[in-house]
Parts: sequence; C-alpha cells; structure tokens
Amino acid sequence: MQLLNSATSNLSVNAHVQKQKQNPIVQGVKSLFSNLLIVKSFISMLFGDNSLEAVGELTYGLLGTPAYDLVAHHLNQDPACAALIGDRYIPPAHDLDTLLTLPSDSLGYIYAAQMKKTGFDPNLHAGMTAKSDAEYVELRLSQTHDLWHIVTGFDTSITGEIGLQAFHLPQFPYPLATILVANSLISSTLRAPEILPELLESIAQGLQMGKAAKPLFAQKWEEGWEKSLSQWQAELNIQPIRN
Repeated sequence: MQLLNSATSNLSVNAHVQKQKQNPIVQGVKSLFSNLLIVKSFISMLFGDNSLEAVGELTYGLLGTPAYDLVAHHLNQDPACAALIGDRYIPPAHDLDTLLTLPSDSLGYIYAAQMKKTGFDPNLHAGMTAKSDAEYVELRLSQTHDLWHIVTGFDTSITGEIGLQAFHLPQFPYPLATILVANSLISSTLRAPEILPELLESIAQGLQMGKAAKPLFAQKWEEGWEKSLSQWQAELNIQPIRN
C-alpha cells in the first residue's frame, strides 16, 4: 500500500514539475487564458447564470491552475482512489432499461429512474479520455455527479447543489466546489438574501456529512448497481438528507 501511495504521489508531483518546465511564454499565456475564463464565468454566475455552459467554462479554466494538480495529489494518498486514478477507470456505457430491471431499492434502479425522469444522458462521457491525473479526477467527478446526489440525498435545487459541493470539501480540496460555494454566498447576499439561512444550513450539512463519510471518489458504483441504496449509504457512513 505504501509503495502504491509513493508511486502515484510521485507521478502527480512529476506532472506538476513537467508543467513548470514548459516554455514560460506558453505557460504564461495559458495561465492568463485560464484566469480570464475563471473571472468571466464567476461574474456570469454571480449575476444568475447557472447554466452548464458557465460551469463548464469555470471548470475548464480551473483545470489550467495548480489547484487541480493538488487535488489529484491529495486523492493519490488514498490507495483506493490512487488505483482508480492510475487505471483511469471508466465503466462501460449504462443501459438504463437493463438497470430498471433491478430491485426498486437498488442504486442502479434509482439512478436509472432518475436519469429517465430528468432526460439526462447517462453516457455523456463515453469515449472520453484523460491525459493527466487532474483531468481524470474531473472527468470521473462529472460522470458520477448524479450518483453523488442520490447517495447523499441532496436535491438539484440551488441550495441542494451547493450542499453537495460543500460535501466534497472535507473529502478533498476540490477547486470547483470552493468557487461554487463562494459564488453562491456572494450572489445570494447581493441578489436573494432571504435564502441565506437555508443556503448556510445546506452548506453546514454538506461539510458535516462529507467529514463523516468514507471517500466517495474511491467507489466503483457501477460494479454494485444491484446493491440497495440504503446499504451503500450504511457502508459509506452517510446519513442522507431527507427531502
């Protein structure tokens, strides 16, 4: 286990060193572009743009900063997370109709029913690859985002979404989550102060739940579709939000 930790940590550190060895002019231009994207998307979201496009721009900008490399380095300290990252684990495409044949209390059934209800594409990330550990971390988080909602019980309202983002932070220093939580607090203060108590409560719940839970990033959910949602929650030490 220590050998795995050491090897994967060195890979992450080496990737960071390689970035530092890039042409300083090219690196400077990339850094400027990343920062401009972050500022642009942050301001857009501050004034009510909660679209996937805005979040995508923010994520792309943040991937160009050292913060994502540090996330990968942090996750690589956990053997199960390190194995997932090292293998670039991406499961086969999900067949929702097949998942709907599982017991109604299973994670697979609940996930498939939710995807059918919302109309989201469960295989949006099929065929995508990641060149770096940081890119893989974001790819896997994006791919399993709806599963995290289901397992934690946070709904997809603004306060529920921010509660889930707060959940990430005791688990690992996720840059996208820190920005989204900060943005929501500033935006609500300026534009909708009446929701601040509910928002703050959701953030507090997320932080507490994330601290108590076992690492969600390490889970291969797709290999336990048939397991009941309550069993997953018990094994991960999650007391879900009851909506």
